[in-house]
Amino acid sequence: MAPPLLSLQGITLSFGGAPLLADAELTVAAGDRVCLVGRNGSGKSTLMKIAAGLIAPDAGTRFLQPGATLRYLAQEPDFGSHATVLGFVEAGLDASGDTYRARYLLEQLGVAPEADPRTLSGGEARRAALAQVLAPEPDILLLDEPTNHLDIAAIEWLERELAGMRAAIVLISHDRRFLEILSRSTVWLDRGRTRMLNSGFGAFEAWRDEVLAQEEAERHKLDRKIAAEEDWLRYGVSARRKRNVKRLADLQALRERRRSERRTAADVKLGAAEAALGGKLVIEAQGISKSFAGVPVVANFSMRIHRGDRVGVAGPNGAGKTTLVKLLTGELPPDAGTVRLGANIVMASLEQKRDSLAPEKTLAEALTGGSGDTVFIGGQPRHVVSYMSDFLFQPAQARMPLKALSGGERARLMLARALAKPSNLLVLDEPTNDLDLETLDVLEEMLGDYQGTVILISHDRDFLDRIVTSILVPDGGGRWIEYAGGYSDMLAQRRAAPAAGKERSAVPQATIKPAKGEANRAGAEKRRLSFKQKHALETLPKTIEALQAKIARLQGLLADPELYARDRARFDAATRELAEAQAALERAEEEWLELEILREELAQ
Repeated sequence: MAPPLLSLQGITLSFGGAPLLADAELTVAAGDRVCLVGRNGSGKSTLMKIAAGLIAPDAGTRFLQPGATLRYLAQEPDFGSHATVLGFVEAGLDASGDTYRARYLLEQLGVAPEADPRTLSGGEARRAALAQVLAPEPDILLLDEPTNHLDIAAIEWLERELAGMRAAIVLISHDRRFLEILSRSTVWLDRGRTRMLNSGFGAFEAWRDEVLAQEEAERHKLDRKIAAEEDWLRYGVSARRKRNVKRLADLQALRERRRSERRTAADVKLGAAEAALGGKLVIEAQGISKSFAGVPVVANFSMRIHRGDRVGVAGPNGAGKTTLVKLLTGELPPDAGTVRLGANIVMASLEQKRDSLAPEKTLAEALTGGSGDTVFIGGQPRHVVSYMSDFLFQPAQARMPLKALSGGERARLMLARALAKPSNLLVLDEPTNDLDLETLDVLEEMLGDYQGTVILISHDRDFLDRIVTSILVPDGGGRWIEYAGGYSDMLAQRRAAPAAGKERSAVPQATIKPAKGEANRAGAEKRRLSFKQKHALETLPKTIEALQAKIARLQGLLADPELYARDRARFDAATRELAEAQAALERAEEEWLELEILREELAQ
């Protein structure tokens, strides 16, 4: 067997308290697709930095195969003193690197090569950093939250680009769909230690729950054994001194083992402070339009939102999602048309940008408004430290400045502020950014129990599928179309009615918008479908049908409640096959849709 490209063994690291990493391991071989998962604060990014050689552990070894090239995508890119984005990307190339590929990637990602890195938005900076690590086509790619600040079009482009690369890839991401499509094995970092699952993320959560249930059963058995030994200590000590001394020592060892166990982190306790329910009609928009510098963002849009609706808004960055929501909620006046809010509407909102978090303020001040130690939740007073604990903050963090918080902690703080306000209309702009998967699960449950109305802007396809009852997507020229269901339902509806598509696509295009100056040149050339594209367009429907039949068969097999106990190996194999088939179906559906859209555009 060939040696691994990268190996971490026995990695231990602490920052003065309990070890963050304790005997952690990570092995990456050629062609691997590994997702690294764990709670916020579990040390995933730290382990990734150790793998990249940026941090030295307290103990353990790091091996990188001689001659292997490695590139690391940090959450916060450092542009240094580079005058242009192209210069920054080319700096990541090795001596034999292809400068054409650097320019090609920037154009595909929609970032102007000659732009000043200091003027880039968060999304543009993330795309430039992606171009830098992808350009040299390294042997190993370490990607920490690569989808942050990317819209759905960019995420889907990145999925295709990574799937076609030969590099071994290690991923950290909160985007379930992204992990399901790309990963083939999973490393779970939990309480400082790593555990390996030889399946992609699709099988991870069921496996994790099984592991935790087994741990809880073993912990219960240990508690019962300690209780029995303590009972013996009180009532059953005999005169045989040597035997008693050994048994006492064993009891002390059991107690020490129980004390030293690191319990799993508690879940966030999310609950929205709900105001009295308003009328049945929440928002009514009639023919509203909005333009900026003569460019229509919303054009002649009408819709009604009723109490209890969950409306999702998706689309490329810059399409006007936030503008549309501000028009619907009355925060921004339309150029034409009218918006009417229903009776007794009380709105709470979660901003995408965290500009309202003054970096020098403390966590307690951000929650209380700077006065005292009391925060009002739905009008009821509560001590700020108690409320902080619901969002997994420690009491010592109450006086911590906000600039010291991690991305995940800032995300939880924004949720804490928004959910403290009584509301019957929640407006959430990218609420999933920087949240771990467990917190996302709790947020989904909270929104499911919320009695009011939700308007949700998100690029997280899985989150949209789980939450929304309808979805709004842009259709070009300021037009927006509403589809019933979530993101996958919208794709299915588009696929089922291709003849309706004299209109432009309601989903992001197959390629990212070209860099400035390229759009006119690309549009001026009359393209045709290649033979490969025509063949795919004809054969993909049969592939989709076959995958749907396979998924239905596997779901029927796994629906047998006795299968797990009767044939564990078959259960595990079916679970893996189901995750792979679902990921393949997702890719086939999206490829067919993109080709169908391209065919319609070329036919015009």
